[in-house]
Amino acid sequence: MADFPDTSASPQRPGRRRLLAATTLLTLPVLPRLAHAATILAVRTWPADEYTRVTLELDSELKAEHFTLDNPHRLVVDIDGLTMTRAINDLVSKIRPNDPYIATVRVAQNRPDVLRLVFDLKQPIAPQLFTLKPIGEYQYRLVLDLYPKVAQDPLLAIMQSSQDNDPLAEVLEDLARNTPQDSAPVPLEPGQQAPRAIARQPRETPAAPPVAQPSAPAAPAPSGRRRPLLIALDPGHGGEDPGAIGPAGTREKDVVLAIAKKLQRLIDAQPNMRAYLTRDKDYFVPLHVRVQKARRVKADLFISIHADAWIKPSARGSSIYALSQNGATSTAARWLAQQENNADLIGGLNLGDHNKQVAQLLLDLSTTAQITDSMRVGGQILSELGRIHRLHKSKVERAGFAVLKAPDIPSILIETAFISNPEEERLLRSPAHQDKLARALLTGITGYFAASPTLAQRS
Repeated sequence: MADFPDTSASPQRPGRRRLLAATTLLTLPVLPRLAHAATILAVRTWPADEYTRVTLELDSELKAEHFTLDNPHRLVVDIDGLTMTRAINDLVSKIRPNDPYIATVRVAQNRPDVLRLVFDLKQPIAPQLFTLKPIGEYQYRLVLDLYPKVAQDPLLAIMQSSQDNDPLAEVLEDLARNTPQDSAPVPLEPGQQAPRAIARQPRETPAAPPVAQPSAPAAPAPSGRRRPLLIALDPGHGGEDPGAIGPAGTREKDVVLAIAKKLQRLIDAQPNMRAYLTRDKDYFVPLHVRVQKARRVKADLFISIHADAWIKPSARGSSIYALSQNGATSTAARWLAQQENNADLIGGLNLGDHNKQVAQLLLDLSTTAQITDSMRVGGQILSELGRIHRLHKSKVERAGFAVLKAPDIPSILIETAFISNPEEERLLRSPAHQDKLARALLTGITGYFAASPTLAQRS
């Protein structure tokens, strides 16, 4: 199939088409939208290793169809109700050379009211195309997600970043080969294939010298090797979802990612401890995928990092939240959980494909042991935060945060400070204060593990 249509046929002249539309408006006023072509308000791209997102923000909802072509790999998207504009041409310049999936994009008028986008691809993909209703600062959005044909495994990402003789890499290698896929599923999109099995790398072992057979079997000696602790760090928001925005324009998604990366480096420097980021760049990760990733890597602790906001700039201080199965501990906690749970709507989740999966996850409520441990580690970290920063709440609050619903991982959500407070916004932007926050979090984490066995160790 050709990428662009044959233009030999003479289409109806635009001037006459507008005249006919105007006549229709006079006789049929109930159909004004037919006379108004959609306007593109913004074009955004979010390239990342996990997937690339392309978003067209419009003043009205449109229909679109897509299909893929091979040899070479291409993705074709036909959008009804659009004509060539300068805004759509800007899409060509927004494709970055380091995009892992898109090489180039071409735009043309396929039919008088149909705009065609052709994406030349660097690898086979599993595309997802969906529309979003207006929410927050956004109008209608047409979203195109380009996922790799073979889903990425979070375990493999950690193993590839591990150094030689890393005990955590060996443990995760065994886990990847022996854990049933459905017990801790890899995030999969429709049309994706499951990741290939991770093959064990052969390790050379010296031949043991011959020994005399004992007269009686000896009891096996303990290996003395502990499974390294793995901390899942979850920088909130990302991509289409900026989170809260401070008076000076500071975006929550940026400062929490910076804090998470500083904490990751501190954790990785500890003996027998490693950190894993649910996102390491500026892209959107649905709430249930964040939980799914932590479960796949068998994390011992899940920490979601955020920056609070309120309508009054005087609100200030740090807070920590754990999951509640029986209602929130305060009205403010309930309101905050609702705001954080809206991240999927703002960031842009294809509910048509994910409703069943998300519903199943959210019904899988956490165990009493998970909540007990979450309260314990939350209290430990809150105490450390209080040494460097004012506390907004002096105890761990609880509410129904979707991102905390891993039934087998102690999980907390940290509001580091109020980004809506001008003074605290300046602190959150400061690398020195970010370092202080990361060190306080590390002290609380190590204190918790020193005093309490983890759920993984108990099981």
